[in-house]
Amino acid sequence: MKINILHLIEGAKQAEGLTVIIDVFRAFSLECYLYAMGVEEIRPVGTIDEAFSLHKRLVGSVLVGERDGKKCEGFDYGNSPSAIPAEAVRGKRIVHTTSAGTQGIVNATGASQLITGSLVNAKAIAKYILQEQPETVSLVCMGNGGVRPAAEDELCAEYIKSLLEGRELPDFARRVESLQFHGGEHFFDPAWQQVFPEADFWMCVRYDQFPFVIRVEKDELGYISKKICVEETQ
Repeated sequence: MKINILHLIEGAKQAEGLTVIIDVFRAFSLECYLYAMGVEEIRPVGTIDEAFSLHKRLVGSVLVGERDGKKCEGFDYGNSPSAIPAEAVRGKRIVHTTSAGTQGIVNATGASQLITGSLVNAKAIAKYILQEQPETVSLVCMGNGGVRPAAEDELCAEYIKSLLEGRELPDFARRVESLQFHGGEHFFDPAWQQVFPEADFWMCVRYDQFPFVIRVEKDELGYISKKICVEETQ
């Protein structure tokens, strides 16, 4: 199995094989929490206009997304997992757009299979890939806005790669905790708590808590993601 670690939107464009689009803070951590809350489906889109258009077609859907971390104007919720109550989204369709994560999805046109990546389901991702046994794996670290590297995404890619190779990643737990000083500082800035609540940081670094992956496919309406329990894959 050939494992490539790629970076940012350009990396997504270069991705091939089974591709993991990684966005730890916060897009794909949030999507895991949304599925755990019981949403029916999540539809990732690239632009705000596409999100509004799809929202109109999907009556009763919930608009979730951000630009520069802030909730998009006119949306129901931003990209904060701690700010979305389960009762507001359970059984609902979610339309989701972000500055980095969903941009990776729409740019990974060369992927043979597409899944999302985060620390909260990293071990399930590795198990899924080992079950699928692809020749090539692309781990794409989306970074900040898809244009600047982010320590949390790089660490997540390193961790998934180590699991695939059957080896331990030295000091992994310590490195996860240290993200609060190197990559996640904004979650601890009192001036930014409305946009980046501290609770989001701790939710996003709670690694290996979900036993499923989020696989992205396409249908007549565009991209659609599905929760795939690893135990149920062949």
